[in-house]
Amino acid sequence: MSSHTGSNADVPGENLPGERPNGEVAARGENPFADPGLPPHEPRIQDIDERAAKRSERTVALLFTTSMLATIGFIASYVIFPVDQLVTIWPLGRISALNFSLGMTLGIALFCIGAGAVHWARTLMSDHELADERHPVEASPETKQKVLEDFAQGAKESQLGRRKLIRNTMFGALAMVPLSGVVLLRDLGPLPEDKLRHTAWKKGKLLVNQNTGEPLRPEDITVGSLTFVQPEGLEEGSHDFQKEIAKAAVMLVRLEPKDIKDKRELDWSHEGIVAFSRICTHVGCPVTLYEQQTHHVLCPCHQSTFDLADGARVIFGPAGHPLPQLRISVNKDGFLEAQGDFAEPVGPSFWERG
Repeated sequence: MSSHTGSNADVPGENLPGERPNGEVAARGENPFADPGLPPHEPRIQDIDERAAKRSERTVALLFTTSMLATIGFIASYVIFPVDQLVTIWPLGRISALNFSLGMTLGIALFCIGAGAVHWARTLMSDHELADERHPVEASPETKQKVLEDFAQGAKESQLGRRKLIRNTMFGALAMVPLSGVVLLRDLGPLPEDKLRHTAWKKGKLLVNQNTGEPLRPEDITVGSLTFVQPEGLEEGSHDFQKEIAKAAVMLVRLEPKDIKDKRELDWSHEGIVAFSRICTHVGCPVTLYEQQTHHVLCPCHQSTFDLADGARVIFGPAGHPLPQLRISVNKDGFLEAQGDFAEPVGPSFWERG
């Protein structure tokens, strides 16, 4: 068995801890690992050449301005491109023009702000190396004062007050980028406008049996029967059928005219045939259960009960308003038709209902 004892001869000369760069050997007892300190500061070209500093300033301003233009492009893209438009972009293939344009413009806007800030810091702000000793978590008054002084010095060295072009374009870019988020709020849905107040019913619209698709005559409705109808021209296969039927669904009930207690209900009926919205005024469930003897209709969701002989007023349950009534009559051909839209919004109550 052999043994090997290491020596300094086995270690490369440049790794000997006691040897200094100039070839001298540290004296015995001197710390060979002493902190060498920071290297000498080397000024940048922008520190000694104002023309180079101006070029950097223009570069930063260009990046911030590009960010502003990209934000404008983001908003314009949202308005210009329809949501279903597809474009072919190599190598991505066929993609949504709206998604691509929104992603590109928002990405450019954010990248240019970041790139401008980095370029500003690296070329124009002070780059003197500073060493600071660690301090306790609770700062002393002297430390707080030093921090404030350092902040003031940093603000001065950032040249924010001097480089007005950078300052103004940066503020412009930072002010405009949030507009992208504001525009995205548009995706919460279409503006309601007054759509909640109007349905597909209009004067002259025939009452069509929802099951057969045929227009109805008064003799088709017998006393005590319940018939579900929809406006003429509303086709089940159309793209907006569900949206429209959710507001325009109507139930027809024929009562004895002498049993109708509400005068307006009687005036808006035809020979005892009354038409009321089928949509419950609580949370919008379809009202489907009818009791012939009492003339009550019941919503199966939360048991709101309406009296169809008394203006469809609420007699039980959480619904807050009567069912809206549709005014009907008979046209020259003998078919039941609407005399206009509902007088008030249908469905769940809302704060502007009137």
